[in-house]
Parts: sequence; structure tokens; C-alpha cells
Amino acid sequence: MHILMIEDEPRVADFVRRGLRTEGWVVETAHSAEDGLALLQVGQYDLVLLDVLLPGMSGEELCRHLRAIRNDVPILMLSALGSTDNRVTGLRSGADDYLAKPFDFDELVARIEALHRRRSGRGPEGEAQPLKVGPLAFDPGSMRLTQDGVELDLSTKERDVLVLLMKNPGRVLARERLLNAVWGLEADPLTNVVDVTISRIRRKPAPGQTMIATIRNYGYRLDP
Repeated sequence: MHILMIEDEPRVADFVRRGLRTEGWVVETAHSAEDGLALLQVGQYDLVLLDVLLPGMSGEELCRHLRAIRNDVPILMLSALGSTDNRVTGLRSGADDYLAKPFDFDELVARIEALHRRRSGRGPEGEAQPLKVGPLAFDPGSMRLTQDGVELDLSTKERDVLVLLMKNPGRVLARERLLNAVWGLEADPLTNVVDVTISRIRRKPAPGQTMIATIRNYGYRLDP
């Protein structure tokens, strides 16, 4: 699952992101509604975790805007405002669910899974559909990523980078976006870890068979 978390408190964002990644999900983070909207305009997400109290545009305002432009991505609001009135306001702004802080992490995971099942029309025991781009295939149930049926020996970071590229076939993803999604906002923006990881991924299949194109001075694209 590919999740966008819009949360302005770095410690909260880091805690939630690390926890959700242990579930095998790819999590990107934005610190404002404006930054989140920019990511939503260029990326595809299975779910948005949206804080209500954000600098500038509030989470409720962003939610109303997304519904006004017919973006129906599932939205789970997270907020320290937990009164009945707050919950009603959040849900009426277009959110699919509302969870008050502080929350139990297992409950957060369960609510995310429930929203994803509802979205995909699956039952409680259903599994997410495999992802396939050209010869590459990813099974989110087993976390296996294969090329032409042969499993690739990938580290967790390598797998997360490749899955994110697979979710955006033919689209150029900036290095900064890959760094944010896989390593988190605490990563040094000047690091070359993204380039090193891409280089390692390219050595996994047979030499010369890579599908990842380099966009000079910007990022990478997975060609389907």
C-alpha cells in the first residue's frame, strides 16, 4: 500500500512512518497541506493520513478541496481535537474516518486496513492485488518482487524504491521524493543514497536489462 501522511509534527510523523513501514507499506510525508496537495497532484496514493491542525491551509480545508476537485482518495484524519463536534466536522469535510490523538498504533493499522478493504471491495481475509509493470511483479502479501518470474534479491530499501517506481510507471520521480518516501524527512538532502540504491537495483537483473532511466540532475523513471 502507498500512503501519504500529511503531518507537521516531525516526531509524530517519524513514529507513524516507521511503524507503518514494518507493515510493508510505502509511506511518503508532507509537513503542510500545500506540500501534500502538490504530491497528490503528481502521485497516486492508496490512502492519505491527514492531520487537522496544519500550518496554513488546515486539514479540513484540504479535504474539502480534494473532494471539490473529485479526488476520492481515502482520507483518515488524525487530530488532537477529539470531541464529537470535531469528529463530525472532519467527516463532513469529506474524510472517510477520524482518529483522535493519542491513539493506539494497532487501531491505526486496523483502520487503515479497513479503509483499504472498503476501497478495493475486498473482504477481511482478502489480499491486496499484485503489482505488475512489464517483466516486474510485486506481491504485497509475500513481499516478493520478481522479474520474469525470478525473485530479485533486494534489501528492504531497494524493494521500497523499486515498488514506488512501479506505482508510477513512466513518471519521473525526483530524488528528493524517493529520499523522503523511503528514508524519511530526517535524511540528509545532500546524500547520494538514492543514486547508490538505484545502482544496486540495476545490478540485480541480468546486465543491460534495467528498466530504470536516469533523468539527469533530477531523478529516475521506470519505463514500462
